[in-house]
This record gives sequence, C-alpha cells and structure tokens, in this order.
Amino acid sequence: MQANIDLSASDEVEVSEASEIVKSGLIYGLNDHPPIAESIFVAFQHVLAAFVGIITPPILICSSLGLDAANTSYLISMSLFVSGIGTYIQCKKIGPIGSGLLSLQGTSFAFLGPILGVGTVALQGGSTPEQALGLIFGVCLFGAFVEIILSRFLHLLDKIITPVVSGTVVMIIGLGLIKTGIISLAGGIVALEKNNGSFGSTQNLVLGGTVLLIVIMLTLSKNRFLRMGAIAIGLTIGFIISILLGLVNFSSLSQQPLFRIPVPFRYGISFDLTSFLPIILIYLLTAIETVGDLTATSSVSGQPLTGGVYLRRIKGGVLGDGINSLIAAAFNTFPTTTFSQNNGVIQMTGVGSRYVGFYVAGIFMILGLLPFVGGIFQTIPQPVLGGATLVMFGSIAVAGLNIIVSAGIDRRSMIIVAVSLGLGLGVIFVPEVFVNKPPIFQNLFGSSISTGGLTAILLSWLLPNHEEESIVLSPKK
Repeated sequence: MQANIDLSASDEVEVSEASEIVKSGLIYGLNDHPPIAESIFVAFQHVLAAFVGIITPPILICSSLGLDAANTSYLISMSLFVSGIGTYIQCKKIGPIGSGLLSLQGTSFAFLGPILGVGTVALQGGSTPEQALGLIFGVCLFGAFVEIILSRFLHLLDKIITPVVSGTVVMIIGLGLIKTGIISLAGGIVALEKNNGSFGSTQNLVLGGTVLLIVIMLTLSKNRFLRMGAIAIGLTIGFIISILLGLVNFSSLSQQPLFRIPVPFRYGISFDLTSFLPIILIYLLTAIETVGDLTATSSVSGQPLTGGVYLRRIKGGVLGDGINSLIAAAFNTFPTTTFSQNNGVIQMTGVGSRYVGFYVAGIFMILGLLPFVGGIFQTIPQPVLGGATLVMFGSIAVAGLNIIVSAGIDRRSMIIVAVSLGLGLGVIFVPEVFVNKPPIFQNLFGSSISTGGLTAILLSWLLPNHEEESIVLSPKK
C-alpha cells in the first residue's frame, strides 16, 4: 500500500520536502497518516525505547532524597504523564510551540547532577525530602523561562550552530548512549554496582545478544511489517524467554494503585538563587542538545537541514522544550527534553509520521494515570532492553555522521568534529578527571553532551572560516 502525503496537514510542507521524503526510503513520511493499527504498533516501540530513560531519573532522585515508595511511585507516574503531554505538543506544533516532527519528550538526564546537588543541600539545611522537592521544582520552573527566551533568538546563532556543530552533537549523543546500551545488555546498572557476578554473566549476554540479533534480522527484512515491528518483536521474544528463565518478577505489580490523579504543585514551590544558577546553565546546554536531536530527527525523517522551515522547527522545538519543562515543574516532575534514542526507531521502522507521536503521547499519559500498566513495562529485564536499544543508539551516531557529511568536511570542519568528539567522549571514558573540581565545574563539563557541544560551538565561533575544497567527498547534488 502506497503512503499518501497529506499536504493540508501542515502549512510548512514544501515541494523540496516531499522530494526529500521519497529519497529517505521511509515507509511513511512526516505528514503521512499510517493506518491506526500500524500507528499503534510503531508507537509502542517508541514507548519501549523511551520508557526506561523517562523513569530512571525520578528513581535515582527519589532514592538519593530518601523518599518513600509512595512518593517515588507518584513521581514516576507524573514523569510518564508529562512526557505524554510534551510529546503531543512537540508533534502537534501548537502555534509557534513544538517542532512538528515525530519528536518525543522525556525526563532529561542532563539535570540529574544539579538536581541532586540542590536536594542534598536542602536536606543538609534541615528540609524534609518533600520540602527539597518543592525547592527543586521551584528552581526548575523559573529556569524553564531561560530556554523559552533563548528559543526566540536561535536565528541569530545560525552562523555558529551549523550542520557540522549539530551533527557532532548528535554523534556524541549516540556514542554516549552506547555505553548505556551495553550496561543494560550486560545486566544493568544495579547488577554492576552490586558486583555479585551477575553483571556480564553468560545468561545476560546470550539473552541480550539474542534480542539484538532478532532486531537486526527483522530490520533488514523486505517485509515492511517485520521492519516496523523489529523492536517490539525482539522485546516480546526476549520477554517471553525471560519469563521462562524465571527472570521476571511480577510481585511489584500488586503494590501499584489502579489509578492516579495528577495534583499540580503537590509539594509546593520555593526558590533559592544559589541553587538556581547551575540549573540555568543546564537549560542552556539542553537547548543545544535539543538542536542536535531535532536536526537528527529532520535527517532521518527526510526533511530539510537548512532554510526557513528547518529553523522554524528548531525554534519551535526548543520553545516546546521550555514550555514542557514548565508544565513538568507544575505537575511535580523534572525538566523534559527531546529524546534522541527515538531517532533510531524512525530509522529502523521506516516510519517518520508525526501522527504516530499522538499515539505515543496517549500511551504515555495512560501509563502515568494507570501505574499498574506502567509497572508491567518496568518488569522487562535489562538485558532484553539493552539488546533492543543498542542498535538504535548506534543509528543515532550514524545519523549525526550523515548530517556532517551532507555539509561537506573541510579541514576546519574536521578539526571541529575531531576535537569535540575527543573531549566529549573523553569525559565518558575518564569521568574521574573532574572528581576534585568545584560542583559547578563538574555540572558544566561532566557530561559528554555539554563538553562536546560547547567545544563544537566555541570552535565554530572562533576558528577562521576560509573557503577551501572538501577533503571528504560530499553527496552529489
């Protein structure tokens, strides 16, 4: 069945964009309407790819603050619920808000360090864990305005944030996530920290490797339904094998309530300038990350990477990030950002339709309101998730490489990419390099995205731009 492009669905569809969609090899392009069954099928794969990333930050934060199980469960539910709201806004594009791409919103890992710092200082000052949450949500709420304001001036940075810069950031995002995928495949961070021999066990490696092999084989299939369902099928088979091996524990489901009502400002809000400063910095860096994520989404969706349409999408996406983080603070959860791993799902399924994002948003909101349903996803063993996500993370890095190559690589670009990758990935390989530095320095350079992204931006700004021939072949025009 041939997909039909709905030109009336968006006022930003251009002839050049339609030709890009044909070239991209997608089964469904940005403004196509896949059948409902196929849309739901693909949507679940996006949910599976993003689910762990959304619930992990609140779990880590609640654990560090010493919150009880009831509050922890509530914050996880709100993270899923707000991710659904944010995803709808990004995909729908309400006025200037949102990218209009198949771009998912989820709880950001980038804020983890500063939030834990704010919470720890609050607890040391005599605050209860609930009061510490009020301070965290307060500084995050006001910090969101930094990203909202910045989004209106992104057009002034187009000479600095070039395809080479954004492509480099996308590569760093993908390469950095590979470590997460490998850790999951080997047993997960909990098994690594316990150091009881379960991490990297033969059982974990075989289980994760089996899922990885299934996903690869189905992705290369000529059958479009098998290709679209590669991740879901791989996860399902891995989950069934895990049940047979006795690796799935359903006991936690009995502790989940059947329904949960969102209560805005449940923990109140407070403000402290000292706690606010590092949050400002992370919002600025998150905006850079979002530019890279949305550039990758445009690339894998067969959409323009330059010009007015591209810039409006980037500005709308960053504005959406800020608005969604504002909503997140109001609904008692942590700042959100665009998720990069879902670009891998687009590449592997061949579905770039933004209408799939509406189904993703609905599923996330349901999972947030029905904790019991969300609890089922939490029972999927780490090796199964790692085997399914590893290919996606690698695909993100390849998408970044394609963005860089599409712009042509001269000596200046080569230096920008090389130095940014070296420093960005260096902090992943040797995180101890900043262990004795001030907290604000650790927050600024402790992330591969912030280190590599800032390096790429500074080099793009400072290095002289002499016209010279590309030293790597660019695609033929």
